[in-house]
Amino acid sequence: MEDGEKKKSFVIQIPSYEEVMESSQSKTTSLFPSSSSSLVNPTPSSFSQAFKFVKDSEFYSPPPPTSHPSSRPVNSSDVTASPSSSTPSSSTNRNAILVSNRQKGNPLLKHIRNVRWAFADIVCDYLLGPNTCALYLSLRYHLLHPDYLYFRIRELQKNFRLRIVLCHVDVEDVVKPLLEVTRTSLLHDCTLLCGWSLEECGRYLETVKVYENKPADLIQGQMDGDYLSRLNHALTAIRHVNKTDVVTLGSIFGSLSHVMDASMEDLARCPGIGERKVKRLYDAFHEPFKREVPKRQCIPETSVANEPHPGSSSGKEDEKEIGDASNCEKKEPEVTVKSALSAAFAKYPHKVARMKNKSQEKEDGKSSANEEANPGDMNDDSKEG
Repeated sequence: MEDGEKKKSFVIQIPSYEEVMESSQSKTTSLFPSSSSSLVNPTPSSFSQAFKFVKDSEFYSPPPPTSHPSSRPVNSSDVTASPSSSTPSSSTNRNAILVSNRQKGNPLLKHIRNVRWAFADIVCDYLLGPNTCALYLSLRYHLLHPDYLYFRIRELQKNFRLRIVLCHVDVEDVVKPLLEVTRTSLLHDCTLLCGWSLEECGRYLETVKVYENKPADLIQGQMDGDYLSRLNHALTAIRHVNKTDVVTLGSIFGSLSHVMDASMEDLARCPGIGERKVKRLYDAFHEPFKREVPKRQCIPETSVANEPHPGSSSGKEDEKEIGDASNCEKKEPEVTVKSALSAAFAKYPHKVARMKNKSQEKEDGKSSANEEANPGDMNDDSKEG
């Protein structure tokens, strides 16, 4: 009997499926009093109630206030002037050419390839910078509307420091219309750029935009500061004179002024300089700037019978007038390179003296440095004496 009771106490009862489902539903209803549908699709109220205890803990901190971009007031400066479909940013507009809406359909836009461009509501045709603008004009259109350029320039007022008139020369007879465009541009303080093709006009716009922030000395010819380089630059401008001849002339005469004062015989004594170079050097410094063109005298057609006798008084008076005119021409001084430079040196003597003093001070400093570097040689010479 005792063995049977022990066996009965170790029997495990397995619940049925219905009992398990009922027990699970009772547990869920006790934990979450809401309906079973709320477990699948919880509402915000049930979620906040379930995790409400987190706010009461010491680890909770309220989130920072978020600023909504839609509530920010819109400034007028943030709105770009371009009416295109995709509004470009300010940096993009700064690096691009702004094209006026009136230039839509202009075939010139197809040739602007190296710089970005975008349409905008602007007064000028092309805005190349904050202080630079350009107006496009075709000579063919100018012949049909001669006052168009004047009214367009008047619309610009004084808003731009550099105002360019980009003229496309697309007619054969360009003398008269181009003269009118030039006169209008000069009177209204505009820079005129002429292009004989649309590719050339597009290249002008690209170049002005690319060199917008470049310094002016970038396009200036660079030259070394030493005297030999300047002498080489000056004398090689004369035809048939090369750098070897410049070194020869500099070593023999010492300076440009001595070369200008030299005679043809002195120049001919220099090795490597022939007769042709001597003549060109001498003529370059002694020929007048303005070449005299001989005037043709109109001789009236008269018969031999009406010609005066060589011994008559009228013939003598004509000879006197011709002689006086020749004397007046001889009295007028000829302006040469040498005389022009001497006049310039006489006009600014203080600057020339200042430059000479600086060069003399440099030479004195070099000589004193050499003396300090070799004091032992000087003492040996004094002992030997």
